[in-house]
Amino acid sequence: MAKQRQEMLFGIRATMEAIKSEKEIEKVLLQTGLSGNLFQELFDLIREKGVEYQFVPSEKIKSLDQHNNQGVIALIVPIPYQEIEDVIPQILAEGKTPLILILDQITDVRNFGAIARSAECAGVQAIIIPFKNSAKITPDSIKTSAGALYNIPVCRVQNLKTTARNLKKEGIRIVAATEKAEKVYTEGDFSLATAIIMGSEDTGIEDALLRLADEQVKIPITGSIESLNVSVAASLMVYEAVRQRG
Repeated sequence: MAKQRQEMLFGIRATMEAIKSEKEIEKVLLQTGLSGNLFQELFDLIREKGVEYQFVPSEKIKSLDQHNNQGVIALIVPIPYQEIEDVIPQILAEGKTPLILILDQITDVRNFGAIARSAECAGVQAIIIPFKNSAKITPDSIKTSAGALYNIPVCRVQNLKTTARNLKKEGIRIVAATEKAEKVYTEGDFSLATAIIMGSEDTGIEDALLRLADEQVKIPITGSIESLNVSVAASLMVYEAVRQRG
């Protein structure tokens, strides 16, 4: 796969306008030692909007851009996020039975990329992630996905519980993959419209989100290691849906 070219914005005012217009920003690089009223205005805006930032040496800034960048470079998300409210009608209009992944607190970009790769191969129509405590679309996650993130909608939402409730209202069953379940995943029903929740390897699915599930299933573990890598677990889940749907 060709290396993803990172889109960048340069300068304080350009970065401020991008943040105000809610352009998807991966990270803002700030030259160490910057000061002044305009910089402080930018910095206050970055923190107010929760934009990720990093202070870096002037050499790092110069290596990325030789022009008048004022010591500020914004790295733009290479693929735009989509709205789940727009994606669901598209799925139904195409006559497909929805199969969606909800990722709760999965923060490793390589796991995210690997999940996206398996999901795209299995025909998953959308991936839902929260704004906070989640891996994002980055050049690393795109590379790990082998380009799958170009082909599968990723939807960021403020609250996964609210989104799960809305999906249920649309007739989409919520199936949670959790070691707390009694039922093995091959006994679950994935034949209907389904959204599968996968949680982080260390904390699992948030309890309040887990309680919203219509069905809970587990992947049996018989070895000494207590859990599978989440990208492997997600693959098993989505391909069980593929198997049941024929």
